[in-house]
Amino acid sequence: MAAACAVAAAACAIPVRDAAAQDAFEIQVYEYATVPKGMWNLETHYNYTMRGTPASGLLYATDRQSHLTFELTRGITDDFEMAAYLVFAHHDGGSVGELAGYRFRPRVKVPEAWKWPVDVSLSLELGIPNGAYEENSMTFEVRPILEKKFGEWQFDINPVLARALKGPGTSDGWEFEPNARIAYGVTKQLDLSLEYYGATGNVTSWLPGPQQIHTVWPGFDYQFNETTVMNFGVSIPGTGAGDQSVVKLRLGVLFGGGK
Repeated sequence: MAAACAVAAAACAIPVRDAAAQDAFEIQVYEYATVPKGMWNLETHYNYTMRGTPASGLLYATDRQSHLTFELTRGITDDFEMAAYLVFAHHDGGSVGELAGYRFRPRVKVPEAWKWPVDVSLSLELGIPNGAYEENSMTFEVRPILEKKFGEWQFDINPVLARALKGPGTSDGWEFEPNARIAYGVTKQLDLSLEYYGATGNVTSWLPGPQQIHTVWPGFDYQFNETTVMNFGVSIPGTGAGDQSVVKLRLGVLFGGGK
């Protein structure tokens, strides 16, 4: 935890970009819980952009681009986990399975024993992307996670702040990328959900409305058993900015010896 806080403090001293962006590789609203101590969780994220954005500078067009991300997380303590990602992509006309970057992420949660009225955890993520998929060669994300349950209903909010640490966007400011999720448990195995993902630009000077990204994702989570869950969703754009039609699928498998 001390190391994570040191990374955050160092990053706060570096300026960044203000262009609205959206994570195209890990489209997920984080929930409060961390991976149990001594266990592993492997999440496989796949998404396909049916209608995206044109090429820009050295960046590939996102139209008909697919992404495959492997996220491996280890529960270090009851309230702290560490994760590493391998990110792959395929762009229209390109080779299959191109390495698109690496990511590293610590996350800590407020212990349930503290009995806060809202469940809270915090994720920090360092990204090292391929320049053909992200203009900056190093990025940083701060993701607070707020969660509340009411019976079969669950509400999650991730007011994400993101910035570039290296690249053309280092002179810009923090970017606001809010995420949220509402889910209803239809059965013990099936949750119906509505997710939201946005990108408004610099936190102190939001972009004009039509240039901001706002999408909603109807979908569901299906729990096959105690260790395996699948998430599916389809995007509905709220503006003409960013990718306009995306399908996402995530499969998570929990394994290991436990505590």
